[in-house]
Amino acid sequence: MTLINKKNPKIVTNNKEGFSNGWLVPIFNVHDNVLDEAQYPRQVYLTVIAPGQIKGPHLHLKRWGLFTCIRGNAKIVVRTDKGYEEYLTGVDYDFATVQVPAGVPAALQNIGNEDAYMLNMPSPAWHIDDQDEHPVSFDDYTFTEMCGNDE
Repeated sequence: MTLINKKNPKIVTNNKEGFSNGWLVPIFNVHDNVLDEAQYPRQVYLTVIAPGQIKGPHLHLKRWGLFTCIRGNAKIVVRTDKGYEEYLTGVDYDFATVQVPAGVPAALQNIGNEDAYMLNMPSPAWHIDDQDEHPVSFDDYTFTEMCGNDE
């Protein structure tokens, strides 16, 4: 199984005088044709991971995850039929968007020295009546400490 790992360019924006007034990062656009329509985001939320901390692992049997770290840096660890795979996202990794299919357990690790702000744009959306949370363990995986030089 191949996961989608799409780099998202940082685009400098200018004011009407032509001077830089910041930047933007396009994360999801239906016209990119990266996702099947069934996996289009149905919800968007922000999860914050403290430096050196890990969220998960989580297993969703119905819900696909679409993760982009928008501040700091993070590692997404998934377990597929090939074993463990690692994907990097954040300011030092082109704000990569990583799609985690339903049925693939994943953990999120902050690999920097500041809070990592991770957007998740799942499909289907979380609902209190169908939380789709299933127990999973990554006991045979070693999370390494990778604190970098976040700005």
